[in-house]
Amino acid sequence: MGTEIKLKGDKVIEQIPSIKDKALRINLNENIYGTFAEIGAGQETVRHFFRSGGSSGTIAKAMSAYDKDFSDAVYGAENDGRYVTEERLKKMLTHEGQIIEERLSREKHPTKLFFSYANTVATIDFAKQFKGHGWVGIRYQIEPDEAYNEIILHIRFKETDARLQQETLGILGVNLIYGAFYKYNDPKRLLRYLYDHLDKDQLEIDTINFSGPRFADVDNRLMSLQLVKNGMTDAVMFNPEGKNILPAAILYKKNLLALRGSFRPVTKVNMDMYEKSLEMFLKENKVEKNNTLVVFEITLSNLRSDGEIDERDFMDRAELLCSLGQTVMISNFQEYYKVVEYFANYTKARMGLAMGVNNLVDIFDEKYYRHLSGGILEAFGKLFYRDMKVFLYPMLDEDGVLMNSNNLKVHPRMKELYKFFKFNGKVVDIEDYDPDNLSVFSREVLKMINQGKKGWEPMLPTGISEIIKEHHLFGYHPQKELEQNT
Repeated sequence: MGTEIKLKGDKVIEQIPSIKDKALRINLNENIYGTFAEIGAGQETVRHFFRSGGSSGTIAKAMSAYDKDFSDAVYGAENDGRYVTEERLKKMLTHEGQIIEERLSREKHPTKLFFSYANTVATIDFAKQFKGHGWVGIRYQIEPDEAYNEIILHIRFKETDARLQQETLGILGVNLIYGAFYKYNDPKRLLRYLYDHLDKDQLEIDTINFSGPRFADVDNRLMSLQLVKNGMTDAVMFNPEGKNILPAAILYKKNLLALRGSFRPVTKVNMDMYEKSLEMFLKENKVEKNNTLVVFEITLSNLRSDGEIDERDFMDRAELLCSLGQTVMISNFQEYYKVVEYFANYTKARMGLAMGVNNLVDIFDEKYYRHLSGGILEAFGKLFYRDMKVFLYPMLDEDGVLMNSNNLKVHPRMKELYKFFKFNGKVVDIEDYDPDNLSVFSREVLKMINQGKKGWEPMLPTGISEIIKEHHLFGYHPQKELEQNT
């Protein structure tokens, strides 16, 4: 784990310090001083600081409260009896930070920057059935008289050996502490540096949240987007309040109904599809309302503009979906079967996909499955092997003919395959739809907004046009509207 050099062609674009160098730089900073509390995988992070030299000026205390009773005595008992949780991590960070403040006089140490680093993890079990996961975080100061900042993340181990997972955790911890103190002014780069001397097949980061004075302007939804964009995870989720949430926590054992779309912007069609499919889904056997979650999914390919991720566009869509009280998932899944596979990691309950006719026709296009050895049959085995249904919203074709599951057109080679799923009840029509919505297309609405044309407002759910105008979303500008209509 020596110094790494990143090249672009023959040109050196970045020199990455070794883990030892990172730990040593922290140790040699006479002002950085704090505690390490690690539960579940040994003292893997702090050992790098002990070994690099000069640690006496950095490490106030290192502990590993392995025994549950002892851990409860230090940090308090958890109501749910679980220890690998965000709540547990926050208790650890807060408790250790308070101890430093209580035991060290600010008068004696006026320049000290206090920090508490903590992790609570479960490594792979003996049966190798569960690969392990954990919470990692740091609470720290950049100025002695400044309030504390926090960076908290959730990780999933991909390696199948406990010792390797421990080593990976230690490297990640050093990267986090180093980045917190020396890269805090560029959170996007800080995020990328978490993988210094690590590979994506060793570790997945699926949730991260920044808080505190140094991150007052950081939108954690954009940080979530970076996780997917950088290949650190396949999907991230956030709630209607715009907070990043752990997918495993919100998806666990839930009945799931997913709607994929561009939502650019969200229209009455989207909301009618959502409301009517949810009504049908809740009538399904074993589906209970209080255990059902609806997820609005945006794929990474839908966020691209001219080949790059348009972050402003993403924020526009997120703001509207949140205002409607929806849970949003950003994924790297181009094919629908991958969405179902992802959900299946967290629940065995019933699933539903709500979509338009065009989307279903695309699912039966073989070109999307050429990378699979079993082709479209393998994909459909993964898509429909669980208790899953497609709720199909109709559309009008170019001749004004209503298209639904009975007359949609798939490739001739796919007809029999489609009939099989159709007649086995895997595809059902949304019949109680609003006919007025069949002439609403989000791309046309977007075009009208950009060109300053009138008449797009009634095509959107109540209150959405006002938000677009107030915040100038999707390129809206009142001057364009004024010029267009004078």
